[in-house]
Amino acid sequence: WAAWQALVRSEDGAALNSAGGVIHFTGIAWAGGDGEALGTPGEPSPEPGEVAFASGTCLAVRRDDWNELGGFPEGFFLYHEDVDLSLRLRLAEQRVGIEPRAIVNHAYEFEKGPAKWRQLERNRWATIIRTYPTRLIAILFPALVATELALLPVSIAGGWLTQKLRSWIDLMRAAPRLLRSRREVQARRTVATADFARYLSPDLDSQHLGRVGRSKTIGWLLRGYWALARVLLGRRRGDV
Repeated sequence: WAAWQALVRSEDGAALNSAGGVIHFTGIAWAGGDGEALGTPGEPSPEPGEVAFASGTCLAVRRDDWNELGGFPEGFFLYHEDVDLSLRLRLAEQRVGIEPRAIVNHAYEFEKGPAKWRQLERNRWATIIRTYPTRLIAILFPALVATELALLPVSIAGGWLTQKLRSWIDLMRAAPRLLRSRREVQARRTVATADFARYLSPDLDSQHLGRVGRSKTIGWLLRGYWALARVLLGRRRGDV
């Protein structure tokens, strides 16, 4: 692997915090397995395997790759920097995984106030702009717009509408820098768009996404859209 994470547990070691990051095709990302109970003492650890992104909580990256890619992206500050780095490694046809025999306990709490949503949403879009190939953005454009519209009532209900609007302002201010960095990131891309996309998920199965994540109707629509998107992406030779 070019990068890998440890198995991340809750602070008391009783539950998972991250068994590998998950990235929805809309750019929403979360710690896979967060909150799930761990097995009984002495139970064998899961096998090592690839993950969509490696959690920055306990992350190892080859120095040459870190230096080549420039490390974490400028301006992110908090959230999605590990997602962005993992996707840039994917663009260079590198592998990202988890080594569950390495274990770390993490004092983690999801709720950190409304300001967190500004950073999450700003950096979600920054990651999409920087790392998603052009063909993928074009195919996903209707879903990305629909996601923005859907997040408005969600943010109102959650009390973070102001933070969502501020994330848009942040993106507009950062647009010149993000577009410059996009050109640099995409210039290094060697992977086909379809191969890059196979690490993205259509399922919103994080416990932190509430009713949206549990909705069977929304789940069916998202999986159908993603199935069509994968067909449209195809596996054309030379699609780099």
